[in-house]
Amino acid sequence: MLVLSCPDWPVVAAGHPARDPVAVVRANRVVACSEAARVDGVAVGLRRRAAQARCPDLVVVEHDPGLAARAFEPVMAILATFTPRVEVLAPGTAGCATRGPSRYFGGDRALAAKVAAAVDAHLATLGAPSCRVGVADGRFAAELAARSAPAPSPTVVVGAGASAGFLAPMPVSVLGRPELADLLVRLGLPTLGDLAALPASAALARFGSSGLEAHRLAQGRDERPLEARTPPPDLMVTAEIDPPADRMDQVAFVAKALADELHDRLAGRGLACTQLAIEAETEHGEHQVRLWRHDGALRAAAIAERVRWQLDGWLSSITAGITLLRLAPEEVAPDHGRQLGFWGASAAVDDRAARGLARIQGLLGPDAVVTAVLGGGRDPAEQIRLVPWGDPREPARPGAAAGPRGKTGGPGGTTPPRPASCPSRRTMGAAAGEVPPWPGRLPAPAPAEVHLRPVAVVVRDAQGAPVSVSARGEISAAPVDVVPLAGPPRRVCAWTGPWPAEERWWDAGSARRRARLQLVLDDGSASLVVLEAGQWWVEAVYD
Repeated sequence: MLVLSCPDWPVVAAGHPARDPVAVVRANRVVACSEAARVDGVAVGLRRRAAQARCPDLVVVEHDPGLAARAFEPVMAILATFTPRVEVLAPGTAGCATRGPSRYFGGDRALAAKVAAAVDAHLATLGAPSCRVGVADGRFAAELAARSAPAPSPTVVVGAGASAGFLAPMPVSVLGRPELADLLVRLGLPTLGDLAALPASAALARFGSSGLEAHRLAQGRDERPLEARTPPPDLMVTAEIDPPADRMDQVAFVAKALADELHDRLAGRGLACTQLAIEAETEHGEHQVRLWRHDGALRAAAIAERVRWQLDGWLSSITAGITLLRLAPEEVAPDHGRQLGFWGASAAVDDRAARGLARIQGLLGPDAVVTAVLGGGRDPAEQIRLVPWGDPREPARPGAAAGPRGKTGGPGGTTPPRPASCPSRRTMGAAAGEVPPWPGRLPAPAPAEVHLRPVAVVVRDAQGAPVSVSARGEISAAPVDVVPLAGPPRRVCAWTGPWPAEERWWDAGSARRRARLQLVLDDGSASLVVLEAGQWWVEAVYD
């Protein structure tokens, strides 16, 4: 194992050179400090006030783990040039296995020297101290070897099988377990060699699992193998256009070649692109990026079409010819193949329709083409959701069939069957895997027309008084006529209801109470009317 350690990395990540007295604090305690601060007596673990008392010119910086991790990425990129499987142990510390790289670069010492020289060249530009590199049988021993590297020689290489002897004289405090280290010292085991000499069974019986892990580390064995990251495959395709292209036919030829190359790369790994990033650069430095999403796999022809459509829109707005074109799959999914039609042929008509709709979206925007998705809800308007073409067609809420029906009657003629306002507990307790019904949902058939804006009306009884519904769902009187705001009144021939619906009763700000009636009028039309906040509304119309 090889471990690279950059001293005082939180200070370096904060942008302060080593010659300045700087302390990085977290929870009012110093977690890192520069060499100049250590000369004045500042140490890790001091409180902020104590550190400022020892060094009046001390610059105090709050610890930012995210900044430290981002600043360490260039160092990781340098280390990745020696071996692709690199693990970040902490911001400022990284490790890798040396079996392959050491054989390639001529041994552990040669590899450590090359890594140290490459990283020091980068650290010199930041004004940071030189790095330390340690090589040993395990990660724990290699990390301690890196920390103990002397200033003239930034590398320490522990020979194969010599990690236990290297760790033996070190104090148990290097284990990073303060309570266990204090107990070991009081029991007469001040060094790692003393702890390693104990039988493993005795360490487990006396100190538990934490003691067994410390015993393994003291013997030079790690508690886990290296979890090195495997670099992701490079799926991006790029083409440089020279001379710059300012006509659509020139760019379309390049786009087709890139689309085929991208599709071949994805197909070779059993992947399909579901979201594509199209990037273009011009000779004047203009940079354009657009994301395209598709509900399903984007084939080579579909990728080429979308690139052509996007470039057609860009060429009318950019001021120079395109010099670079790049396609990057932002989202990929397993490629399950192509679904053929019922008789074995591909659904060419559906493909052409899909391409036409995607073309309209490219010209007018993603919300220009929408499709309806049915879902759950108590009212017809709540059961339909419009989604842009190409987005996943998933309902916003689960839907189910209406609850059980019953018979009811009303003055003015016979009425259709009336659904129960709330299904029974037996209905609610559906079989496993079934979606339970919505209590109070209207029965089939669905209305033929749902108003985007409900129409205000007045529903009156035989005495001409407005019809009301109590909190218990009881209607005040049978409806006789419906009076619109503009137009003559219409007589009610048949009616059924009411169906009360009370939603979010626990939240006073969004609570809603409604009662619905189905009415058949004298002109032969049927309507769904809703009473809410004392006002009747025509919400939908039946055929």
